[in-house]
Formats: sequence, structure tokens, C-alpha cells
Amino acid sequence: MLITKIYQPSEVKQAAKELTLGELIAFPTETVYGLGADATNEQAVKRVYLAKGRPSDNPLIVTVASREMVKKYTGELPEAAVKLMDKFWPGPLTMVFPIKDGSLPKAVTGGLKTAAFRCPANQLTRTLIAEAGVPLVGPSANSSGKPSPTTAQHVYHDLEGRIAGVLDDGPTSVGVESTILDMSSKQPTILRPGAVSPQEIAAVLGQEVISDKHHVGQNEVPKAPGMKYKHYAPAAQVLIVAQDKWDAALAWAKDHANSVGIMASPQVISLAPGLNTYDLGADVVTASQHLFAGLRYFDDQAEVKWILAPAYPEEGLGEAYMNRLKKAAGNQFFEA
Repeated sequence: MLITKIYQPSEVKQAAKELTLGELIAFPTETVYGLGADATNEQAVKRVYLAKGRPSDNPLIVTVASREMVKKYTGELPEAAVKLMDKFWPGPLTMVFPIKDGSLPKAVTGGLKTAAFRCPANQLTRTLIAEAGVPLVGPSANSSGKPSPTTAQHVYHDLEGRIAGVLDDGPTSVGVESTILDMSSKQPTILRPGAVSPQEIAAVLGQEVISDKHHVGQNEVPKAPGMKYKHYAPAAQVLIVAQDKWDAALAWAKDHANSVGIMASPQVISLAPGLNTYDLGADVVTASQHLFAGLRYFDDQAEVKWILAPAYPEEGLGEAYMNRLKKAAGNQFFEA
């Protein structure tokens, strides 16, 4: 079993050295913590699947320090992609491009002729990639299917003994994974909603963006993570609570007090004295930041069998929040 080290920002060069030796290092981004391995080293990439318990037909995002690093695998970038990079990179936008034959291992691409690339806003991670001199695969640094990690401690909880280390840069600021945009098809298509909305992308491109293709069939190979398998789920059953259902939900929770965890705004929590609660903040921005941490908080409590969590309108960041929450809940809503 590996000894998993927590690396501080001042130790970024040591963490990068581990990556060049084929080891796995988790890294911070503005969205969630990613599990890093040298994207050009097929054996290291395969160890990512093993560490996470992740299906091997689920492709991995390639995390880069610059757009020049992308061009090494794609060739010249289309004008539309350059516009989006000018606006949103570094940041929470991942783009799928056709790649040069054989430029990346099949373990990264899922055997497809495309790959997804992202340049994160976190400066420490861009330094890590630059020091390693290679792009990194970057799936969320958690056990597959469980809530994504938003702190180094979450990563350590899930992957201690299975990876060499975690580069700690504190809690993430966005809290839900990046938007994934397919730029390999005729019309730009959102494969996974995130912090960058379809409306923001369309405004830059001056054209409509398809935003409803978030799932694939059982026998299809997904172009991006999160399109095929259950994600973000704690052991307890999550129930999504519509705004007008909170009175009924809290009444039900009081009858099952020892078995229910409540993730909600301070206003709702104030109506639930004595119940097991987790503060998501007052709006969808803070709810997105704390969603996975809240799910993990209750996942560590064996007596909790149900988790109540608030619905938000599916617009802007709310689309990404609800996408993750519906996956965590298996699309189950609280019904009075």
C-alpha cells in the first residue's frame, strides 16, 4: 500500500517529480480536485482507472497549462475555439477536439478519435503541469460514483493508500465540474453542464449551442465523463425538495429525525431545530460550492438513510447544480 502524502504549495516541484515517475498526484482546480497522471503514459493512466474503480470506457479529461499544449495533440485550433479560450481560459470550460492519430493513449480517449481538454484557473495546478512538462489526465479524485472532492481531505478520505499524494490548495471555489463543450461536431454541443452556461458560450460564438445531450446509450462510448454512469451518489438516498415542498419535507424529517440529513439554506435550517443539517448557503452559487461537501458530510454518518437537498431553477449555474443533484438522487424528488 502506498503512503499518500499531502503536498503543500511550496512542494509543487516534488509533486511534479512523482508525476514524471508514473505516480498519481491529485491536484486542485477551481471546480473540484482532479486525479492526475501523465496523460502520455498509458500505464500511469490505467492506474487512474484502478485507483478510482472507474469504468475504462469513460474517457478522461486532459488537463493542460496552456493552449499551446493542446495544439501538440490537435494541430491548429479552429477560430471558434480560440475565441472561447480567449474568453474562458484558464477556467471551468472543457472542450472536445479531434486529435492526431496515436497522439494520446486509448486509455485516455476511450478509443475515440477525440479528446477533451481543459486549462484550469488554479495557478498552482498550471505550475504543476508546467513543472511535469506533460499534460495530465484529470478525472475527479474520488472513488468512482461517489461525491466529487472539493478539499484535499476529501481526496485523502477516498484514495489514501492508492495514490502517491495530494497537492493541497484549500477548498475549491466553484464546487461543480467544468462545462464540457463538444467542438468536434458541426454544431457546438454541451455534453456536461457546468459553471460556463450555454448562453455565455453562444454569446461568444454568435451561434446557437445545443445543450440537451447529457446522456448516451448503454452500448455507446461517451465522448466525455458523466454521460453514462451514475455519479456523485452517497450511500443514503438523496431526495430533491422543490421550494414549495419544504414544509411537508421538514414535517416528514421530524418523524424520521435520526435517519434524515437536511442540506438547505439558512432560512430552511432555521425551521428545523434539533434536526441533522448542513448549511448550503443562501443561493445556487453557494449551494454549488458546498453540494459535494454536504453529501460527503452525511455519507460519513451510517445512521443517515435519506438526504434532503433543495431544487433550484435550471438556468445558468442552476443547470449544472441540478444536473449533479439529479445524478446523486437518481432523479428522485420528495413527494408529500
